[in-house]
Amino acid sequence: MYLMQCHYCESGAAYAAEKNGIKVGLCEQHFRKRVEELADSEELQALREQINIDRTDWMRS
Repeated sequence: MYLMQCHYCESGAAYAAEKNGIKVGLCEQHFRKRVEELADSEELQALREQINIDRTDWMRS
C-alpha cells in the first residue's frame, strides 16, 4: 500500500488534491498554510465578487 507524502515536506499527507490527473498530497500544517494564503488572495476576492454579482442578478429575476 502506497502512502502519499506531503508535497512540501516528508510528512504523510492528510489531504490530497487532483487536477488533470495529477494528485498532490499535503500534511495538516501545509494544508492550513495554503488555505490561509488562498483566503487572502486577490483571485479568491474576485471570485467572491463574481458570486455576489451572480446572486444579485438571480434575486432580480
